[in-house]
Amino acid sequence: MLASKKSLQKLYRCCTIFPSMINSGDSWLLKGHTSFQASCSETANDARERIFWSGQRRNVSRVGSLTPTCAVFRGNSLDIDNLCHDWHLSNRCYTSLSNYKSTRGSSDKLLGSIPKYVKMVEVGPRDGLQNEKDVVPTHVKVELIRMLVSSGLPVVEATSFVSPKWVPQLADATDVMAAIRDLEGARFPVLTPNLKGFEAAVATGAKEVAIFASASESFSKSNINCSIEDSLIRYGDVALAASKLSIPVRGYISCVVGCPVEGMISPSKVAYVAKRLCDMGCFEISLGDTIGVGTPGTVIPMLEAVLDVVPVDKLAVHFHDTYGQALSNILASLLMGINTVDSSVSGLGGCPYAKGASGNVATEDVVYMLNGLGVETNVDLQKVILAGNFICKHLGRPSGSKAAIALSKVTAHASKL
Repeated sequence: MLASKKSLQKLYRCCTIFPSMINSGDSWLLKGHTSFQASCSETANDARERIFWSGQRRNVSRVGSLTPTCAVFRGNSLDIDNLCHDWHLSNRCYTSLSNYKSTRGSSDKLLGSIPKYVKMVEVGPRDGLQNEKDVVPTHVKVELIRMLVSSGLPVVEATSFVSPKWVPQLADATDVMAAIRDLEGARFPVLTPNLKGFEAAVATGAKEVAIFASASESFSKSNINCSIEDSLIRYGDVALAASKLSIPVRGYISCVVGCPVEGMISPSKVAYVAKRLCDMGCFEISLGDTIGVGTPGTVIPMLEAVLDVVPVDKLAVHFHDTYGQALSNILASLLMGINTVDSSVSGLGGCPYAKGASGNVATEDVVYMLNGLGVETNVDLQKVILAGNFICKHLGRPSGSKAAIALSKVTAHASKL
């Protein structure tokens, strides 16, 4: 027996994602894959019809406004009753009738400690672009910042006041700051490597600055040309000057898991630097896996060591995706209570001193995952994708975001329907 053409068309519509669904972060299926689409709504006129497909039976029940969530597996058949519009973790129920075991509520036990809201810190305009060989025009950087702000990102790292000799890409820092001076809706921190850079940033109207230390002695010397202790003394001067002007200071720590020279970094070293930054007045400390070698197995011990000396509400995480571990590391961090995540639109960025290190985790991928977890970000995923497409078109290369690539293909397909 074959299903009618009309029924197959209805099933196809049920299993196809549309542009309006992109922000949902829900699971979905396309054609021959069995999954769940949480954003569909059909009328009560749709009838239940048994469909035979590759020797396995799929029963699809569709009645009115679709609200409950329940999947029941029976042998080699799958009944899907009332696909859910609101795909919340707390409303999931999977029951296998073949072994009579239920996992109801297991997701709550596993993910219940995840924060309800995560603050996204966009580092693309600074960290993402600073190592580009071809200088990006100032007006392109400014437009990228405007697009990112319009997506709802609350913090967009704008530029860096470093010597143009070392980072020619950011030689236009003063011009960028002048162009976004009246832009509202987000904070625009800038990187200041020393007191001179801090003073230059303040002169342009910067209202928040960042300093950059390392947990690796070798990396500190190769990246900022001084030892860890010397860098902390230098940053102490910046923090003191900032406090007199009531300017918040954010601290970065690089190589929190591994170093391209020294290899694995002891969690105690990371904790030491984090405590020093906290003591000098940094309101937030971002822990960076600069070369992307971390896994939850190495990230969790590092976070435990830091949490012993720094309050959780002062911590952020900053992961690179060299080995494809960034999202799993972010999830592990969320489960430990951290609710601030750095990311870069389209995965822009890298590390000039770490051979083979790929870019930061893509903002689009993080937002997609958080949407699927039911975590609030107040970020419009579609608008972030547009910003990523804009800068990638200028750079002449495809996006480094898996979510952006996948959803862009889906949108293109949906526009033909």
